[in-house]
Amino acid sequence: MAEESRREGGGDGQDGLDYGGRMDPGLIESNWDEVVEKFDDMNLKEELLRGIYAYGFEKPSAIQQRAIIPCIKGHDVIAQAQSGTGKTATFAISILQTIDEKKQSCQALILAPTRELAQQIQKVVIALGDYQDILCHACIGGTNVRSDIAKLEQGQHVVVGTPG
Repeated sequence: MAEESRREGGGDGQDGLDYGGRMDPGLIESNWDEVVEKFDDMNLKEELLRGIYAYGFEKPSAIQQRAIIPCIKGHDVIAQAQSGTGKTATFAISILQTIDEKKQSCQALILAPTRELAQQIQKVVIALGDYQDILCHACIGGTNVRSDIAKLEQGQHVVVGTPG
């Protein structure tokens, strides 16, 4: 099941995309009409595509088919879905597509409610961006603050953090 889930971008068919309000977890509700069924059809950077396929994805999950493009285009997106449906990869792919690797500065800040989730998100960003020159650092409690400051001063494209 885990292998099948990974091949489909993490999808278990319980995806939903919502732009406000509550949803039935099995219902896909959207004001975005475009559904892109293949990563190759999303006009992603070649290096990012290599990272996506190296990570084990073969095709995008339902939420990825609907949410990656509006995120890349800069639309406000609220994506609500069951655990394991590919939400993290959805926003990570969108972020990695828009990063300018030549600019050594923070271009994306991702906030997570727990340090464990922040670390998991950092690992996904680094793995998907493996063929890009992307720097990603997680600022979490229980670590050396001076080390965090030094990393941030060096310049990180993506910073993942958690309060506390």
